[in-house]
Parts: sequence; C-alpha cells; structure tokens
Amino acid sequence: MNLSRSLDENIRYMESHLPLAVSFDLMTRQLQLGKTRAFFLGVNGFCKTEILQQIFSDLQNPLYMRDDRVEDILLYTESKIGYAQTSLENSWDEIFRNVLSGPAALFIDGFDQAILIDARTYPARSIAEPDLERITKGSRDGFVETLLFNANLIRRRVRSPRLCFAMHSVGVVSKTDVALAYLEDTVNRELLEKLSNALDSLQVTSLTMGARSLEELLLHKRWWNPLPSIQMTERPDVACSYLMEGHILLLVDNSPLIMILPCTVFQFTQSPEDYYKSPAVGTYFRLVRFCCMPASLLIMPLFLLLGGFFPDAARELRLLGDGSLTRQRLFFYVLAVEFLLDLFRYSSSLSSGKFSGSLSIVGGLIIGDIAVSLNWASVEVLFYAAITLLASLAITDTEFSDALRLYRIFLLIFTGFAGLPGFVTSLSLILLSMATTPTFGGFSYFWPLFPFNGKALHRLLFRTPTPEAQPSKSWDRGRVRK
Repeated sequence: MNLSRSLDENIRYMESHLPLAVSFDLMTRQLQLGKTRAFFLGVNGFCKTEILQQIFSDLQNPLYMRDDRVEDILLYTESKIGYAQTSLENSWDEIFRNVLSGPAALFIDGFDQAILIDARTYPARSIAEPDLERITKGSRDGFVETLLFNANLIRRRVRSPRLCFAMHSVGVVSKTDVALAYLEDTVNRELLEKLSNALDSLQVTSLTMGARSLEELLLHKRWWNPLPSIQMTERPDVACSYLMEGHILLLVDNSPLIMILPCTVFQFTQSPEDYYKSPAVGTYFRLVRFCCMPASLLIMPLFLLLGGFFPDAARELRLLGDGSLTRQRLFFYVLAVEFLLDLFRYSSSLSSGKFSGSLSIVGGLIIGDIAVSLNWASVEVLFYAAITLLASLAITDTEFSDALRLYRIFLLIFTGFAGLPGFVTSLSLILLSMATTPTFGGFSYFWPLFPFNGKALHRLLFRTPTPEAQPSKSWDRGRVRK
C-alpha cells in the first residue's frame, strides 16, 4: 500500500499499524516546516540525536526556511537536508522496514512520499579478537553483531572499487538484513545469481540464530552429514583472504559470524597463524593439523580394536600395561572416558573464564586419578584419550572437530560390538558420509583433490611465500549444479 497526500490519513495509518501509543521506543513528533505541517517517526536508540537535532533545527529556523511552504519535495530534500543520506519512498512496507532498521522518516503534508533520513546508529560491543580464533601474532580485531561495522572492517582491508555489498532482507517478521560481499571481477556469476535467488525466495519467519539459521535454510543436510558445509569466521583477515580468491561472503545482521561460499573440507585445515610465521614453519604446523584429523578420528578406535580383539598384538606394541583388561571392561572404559572428556570440555566452554582453567585442572588431575583408583578407567585409556583430545584441540574449526567426535563415537560403538568387521564397516560408512556432504552450488566437498587440481592442492597443503600467493584469478571449481 502507498502513502496518501493527506498527512492526517498517513498518521492514522501509522497509528493503526504501529504501537505508537504503547511502545516507548517509537518516537513521533508533529512539526511545522514554515507553514507546512510535517510528522516525524523514528526509533529511540537507532537515531543519532546530534544529527537529527541539527537537521530539524535548520528546517525550523525562520532564517534558513525562507520559503513558507514546501512546493517540491525532491528539491526540498536536496537543498535543505545535507547532514545525512536521504531517499524518497512511497511504500508503507518499505517505510516500516527502514524505520525499524534505523533510518528515520519525515512525512510532509501534501506529498505521497516520505523522506527517509539515514542517521542510524546501533548499540554494539567493542571490536575485539575472537576467542575461538586467537593467534599469537597479527591483527586483534574481529567481527561484531553490527552488519555495517563488519562491512567497514572488510572495506578497510579491501579498498577495491570492484568490492560490492548487495543487500537482501530475510524473514517475514524479523526482516533481517543479509549482505552479499564479493569482488565483481573475480566472483563466480552463476553462484552469485543462485545465492541471490535463494535469499530472495526464502519463506521464513525470522533468522532466530542469525548466520547459523541461514546456513540451515540454504543447505538442507541429512542427519548422517555432520561435517560443516559452510565455513564461518569471525576474523576480518580470514574473510578478506577468501574474498580475494573469488569467494562470496555472507554478512548477517546481529551475527558476528561471516559465511564463506563455496566451501571444501580443506578450508577447515587453514589457519591465519601460518601466514604470520615463515613459510617453512607455517608448512610444518599446517601438516601437523592435517595429521591431527585422522589422529582425532582413529586413535581411540584402533586402541580399542587392538586391545580388545587382538591382545597379543597390543602387548607386542606395548599399547596395554599388564594386559589384564578384558574386552568388555576396555570397551566400557573407552566409552566412559569419552563421555567424561565431552562433559569437561562442555562445562569448561560454558563456565566463566575465571573458573574454566581451574575446572580443567581439577578434572584432569583429581577426577582422572580417582577414576583409575575406583576401576572406572585405566591409565592407558586416559593416556590415549588425552592424545585424542589434544589432536581435536589442534583442529582450528570447532564445528569440524565436533563432527569428527561424532564419527569417533560411531566407530567406537561398532568396533566394540563387532570387532574388525565393525571397524571396517563403520569406517566405510564414515567415508561415505564425508563424500556425500552437500555444498551450496553442488561443488565437490573434496576439491581440489576431486576433481584434481594440483596447483590448488599444493597451495592448500603447503604455506606458499607471499610473492607467489597473490590471487590473480578465481580458481576454477567447475560449473554450478542446478
């Protein structure tokens, strides 16, 4: 529905569709611009008071307003309001969406258009380094919950005239702002068009959990695909490095997580720490992280397989101390320790920073020792569980690490009940689950290993010196699947 030329009708429409008399944060004012009536609508806390005070002080100044009446709203806007970005709008839906997003609206009697004054400001926390992506050297800034601030952090690093932020609105009720960030000369146009159409066609009430909710709406995964299909980061330097390689960034208002598309499994092995060290040192730690993935998945299941079903081989390899553990007891120990480690990790992540360190020490020293004394665990199981935990913590992406944990528990249960056939069967199912992990656009989850791209695989496995690592063009991943 569009505006009326009658200011009184417009005010009645607003009063019937907005809780102007109930909601304390909606600001309204009856104004006189010379001899022309006007009405102001805004949200308290979303508008910069100083700018609005200056604008309306000038508009109501008799020396500034020499014309008694407003004759041309476009000319009036261009000549009288110079402190903020403005636009004219005649659709009530767009006016309400803008006002509830931050800009203020000025309605003038005799015109069926409203002046939108973008003098918005948002309550926001200070920019700080993300807790889950800390590095020893490098920048200490991180994305926050304000979309505009996040766009500024990207623009500050990539000052290219080809950098574009395309805005979309998602959610029938929430109308959450979602921005697509890309470089026009390197972006995959097919992927960009498909992503834009997907955002515009989403029929959802709101994005309850921000970027996480949007990920589940864009990709419909099965329960047997726990691996993450979209990489997320809170670091501007990481996001910009992918942006320069031709990726698309998804910025969701009210969320500090930036989504990176398209995604492959090798992206979860990368860390900005590698590029703040020499190429040799960075390559070494990158290969260590690669080894931590199979180690996190296979150490405990292999220990259970050898210790429970091949005790002679376990004694030769010195995997067990005295070899007195039965198969059933060893299976129980392994599952109990897995549960305790998950419990400690979950408790430490949710507890205050003042207590999480102490909680880890108490769990590792006191409870572990008592568990061995009470025959609820063994020293060998605790040792291999500790190695598994260290390998899991070395994986930079926590969501990828959690998915490997589910795979490991699946392996342990099948191995404990069926031995070697159960281990082989469950490992085959896990590999099938990994291979069928969906990605947006239908690209291969294991690119550049399949389809094979030697140059790209070399760049992912080895830390390339900066002069040789400059992205000249987007890597060819093939066509977008319809």
